[in-house]
Amino acid sequence: MAASPATAVRSAGPIPRPAAAPPPENAAGHGLGSGIEDGAGSGIRNGAGSGAGNGVEDSGGSGGGSDPRQAGARWEAAMARALRVPVWVRLLPVLLLVADLVLEWSIPSSVAAGFLLTVIPVVVASSGGSGLVAGSAVVTVALQALLALRAGHLTEQHHLWTYLATVLAGAIGAGLAAQRRRQARDLVRMQVVTDTLQHAVLRPVPARAGGLRTAGLYHPAQADVGIGGDLYEVCETRYGTRILLGDVRGKGLDAVRTAADVIGAFRVAAHETAELGELADQLDRQVGRDAEQGGDRELFVTAVLLQHRPGSAEIDLVNRGHLAPLLVAPGSVGTVRCAEDLPLGLGHLAAGPPEPPATVPLPPGRTLLLHTDGVTEARDRTGAFYPLAARLATLPATDPDAVVAFLDRDVRRHAGSLTDDVAVLALTPA
Repeated sequence: MAASPATAVRSAGPIPRPAAAPPPENAAGHGLGSGIEDGAGSGIRNGAGSGAGNGVEDSGGSGGGSDPRQAGARWEAAMARALRVPVWVRLLPVLLLVADLVLEWSIPSSVAAGFLLTVIPVVVASSGGSGLVAGSAVVTVALQALLALRAGHLTEQHHLWTYLATVLAGAIGAGLAAQRRRQARDLVRMQVVTDTLQHAVLRPVPARAGGLRTAGLYHPAQADVGIGGDLYEVCETRYGTRILLGDVRGKGLDAVRTAADVIGAFRVAAHETAELGELADQLDRQVGRDAEQGGDRELFVTAVLLQHRPGSAEIDLVNRGHLAPLLVAPGSVGTVRCAEDLPLGLGHLAAGPPEPPATVPLPPGRTLLLHTDGVTEARDRTGAFYPLAARLATLPATDPDAVVAFLDRDVRRHAGSLTDDVAVLALTPA
């Protein structure tokens, strides 16, 4: 969530990987994309290194063109995760059976205790499939008959009603098990669609872009949404590598829609607009149109725009009300100072024309870190903010992957659960 126009905004988080659409059923011929973890959307990290986040992770492209057998295996693995239940739930039928047998052998042989077994098929339905439920019903009726036979009551009326009740419990349990699987399949599909949409809006950060090595991190505050109000994009254009990182004021679906609009506008304008300052102005007008159409006069987006030409040891930088980038090296962290204009969407309130882009040195061995306020405003149990610069200064290695992996672990260690979106981009000369 972005701060007020006068306040710089900070944050950090993992970045997504593409996923393909789900198969219609359990068909192996359709891709599942990069797969689904428990708590989908909890974060994605990518770059050259392997991810350590809890969400979907990928070190390369993925999609529906993968081996059908692998796609089918991913689908089945996702279904298994969706159908997973605690161990104690799977043990309930066994415990119930043991309790009934203990009771059977502890009471007179003229009394059959098999009545307790009637509920076993329904209990099995909470963890097994329809076939297992049907099998448990057959076994249960057979066991009840044996226990009744031992007591000499095999064909007595109340036992016949017990057998019938067990068969009905089996039919009901089979239906519940089938419904449980349908719901799990719908959940997996929803998670895949959410992941696919996330990756359509927030594309993977490449390991290399032009003359830069890059890595990124993105964690939405609402894990079930998968996308938040923080945004980023990396584009290779004829003008060099252009990078955007920003933070939409507000939360929820309105912020997601604005983020998607800004990213879309950047992807087009980055290839067509020669001047970085004019590119920022175009995005400013885009946010202004969104604010007018949505009736939200307070809508704005804080953002940092960068441009790097291959072989150059400098970057051009435009800051529209965002947190200043950090320049990180082993044992040292410095703030990149440059002129700061009003956030995107509020440019019409400026007293004069916006400042021209600043030129900032980016020598080899240094990593430039862009972040949103999800990092610096992450609080621990005592309410203390995450000390970003101090923590980065402890790093022995500061290549982009090392920085992103460290923040992914350390911010969550500090805060426990994140209450704001987190977006981070780290880049260094290749």
